[in-house]
Amino acid sequence: MDIDLITNILYATLRTGTPLILIALGEMVCEKSGVLNLGQEGMLLVGAVVGFIAAYVTGSYGLGVALAMIGGSAMALLFGWLSITLATNQIATGLALTIFGGGLSAFIGASYVGIGLEGIQSIYIPVLSDIPVIGRLLFQHDPLVYLSFVLFLAIYWVFRSTRLGLSIRAVGENPEAANAIGIPVQTIRYGAVLFGGAMTGMAGAYLSLVYTPMWTEGMSAGRGWIALALVVFASWKAERIMLGAWLFGFASILHLVLQGTRFEVHPNVMAMLPYVATILVLVWLSSDAAKTKMSAPRSIGQPFKPMV
Repeated sequence: MDIDLITNILYATLRTGTPLILIALGEMVCEKSGVLNLGQEGMLLVGAVVGFIAAYVTGSYGLGVALAMIGGSAMALLFGWLSITLATNQIATGLALTIFGGGLSAFIGASYVGIGLEGIQSIYIPVLSDIPVIGRLLFQHDPLVYLSFVLFLAIYWVFRSTRLGLSIRAVGENPEAANAIGIPVQTIRYGAVLFGGAMTGMAGAYLSLVYTPMWTEGMSAGRGWIALALVVFASWKAERIMLGAWLFGFASILHLVLQGTRFEVHPNVMAMLPYVATILVLVWLSSDAAKTKMSAPRSIGQPFKPMV
C-alpha cells in the first residue's frame, strides 16, 4: 500500500471512531457514578433524528448539534427519573429506553427518510492542512472530531485532578459513605446520566450531520452497544477508550480496505467485523471476570435511596 492509501485509512479510522469516543466517554462518566445505562442505542437514534430535523428545518448545523444533545439528555432524564428517583432495575430500564428510542426516532423521522444534507464540512487550516500526510490526518477534520479530543482531555483531567472527579468516583464506589460525608449522591448521579445523554446525542448528530448527512431508521447500526462493550474493554479509563474506539473504527472500515485490495471475501462477511470484534472482546473479558470486577465501580447498577 502506498502512503496516500495508508493516510486515507487512518483518516477514515479517526472519523469512524469519533461517535464511539463520544458515546463511550459519556457512558464511562455515567458508570463511574454507579449508574449503568444500557439505553445508549435509543438515545443515539433520538439524537440523530432530532439533530437532522433541526438542521434541515433551520439550516443551522450548530443548532442541530445543540438540539441533538438536548434530545439525548431528555432521554437520559427519563432514564434517571426511573432508575435513580424510583430506583427501578437499571438493566431493564436501559433496555426499555433503547426500544423506546428506536420507535420514537422512527416515528419522528418518518417524513425525513432519504433527504440529504450537505453536512458539516471539514475545517481547512491554512498551511497546516497542506502538510503532507500529517496535514490530512490532523488538520482536515470537522469540528466534532476536534471537540471529541477536547472532551477527552477535559474528562481525563476531571477524574485525575479535580474534586468533582473524586466525588463521582466516591459515589460510584460507595454511595452510602459518600452520602455520609455530605456528597449529594443523587445530584451527582443525575448530572452524570445527563452528561452521558448529551454526549450520546452529540454522537447521534455526528452520524446524521457528518458521517452520513441524512436520516435513515436504525442508522446507529449497533454503535451504542459497541460503545457499551468498549467501556468495559477500556477498564473505565478514558485513554483506553480513545484507543479502543479507533480500533473498532478501523474494524468498521476494514471491509472497504480489503475490497480495495481485491481480497476475495464476501463484503457482507467483512461488514460483520466490528460486531465480531465486540463479541470476541466480551468473551475475552469474561475469561477473566475477577479482573474486570476489580476495575468496575463497586456500586454500578445498584440503586441508592438516601436515609430520610
